[in-house]
Order: sequence, then structure tokens, then C-alpha cells
Amino acid sequence: MVFRYCGPDGSVGPDQAPNGSLDNVAGIINEVGNVLGLMPHPERMAESELGGLDGRALFTSILESLKGGL
Repeated sequence: MVFRYCGPDGSVGPDQAPNGSLDNVAGIINEVGNVLGLMPHPERMAESELGGLDGRALFTSILESLKGGL
């Protein structure tokens, strides 16, 4: 697992998983690391016109990580 649902303070518990996922799993990755399955949809919260910017941090962190590797 690569992502888990958690509270604002980082605590993990059944009350933080909005969909009731086992062990608060929000994202998984295959053994090779080239396929990611993600339950939440950060792209739906990446523009203020769409309702908020909470999802933008995921995409920003990916871009920053790629910049560091180039």
C-alpha cells in the first residue's frame, strides 16, 4: 500500500476511511512499481472551480519529484 486514509493529525483509524476500506487503504502499487491504483480522486479537487485545492498537493509533489530526477 502506498496511500492510507488518515486524520488531519496523521492518525489512522476506521473513522478516517470514508469508504470503509480495509486497513484504510487508499492506494496500492504493483510489485514492479509501475501501476498505481488510487481510490480517492485528487483530480476532482485540483482547481478552485471544481470545489477546492486539496488534491493539488499530490500532483505538485509528483512534479517536484520528477524535477529532482531530471
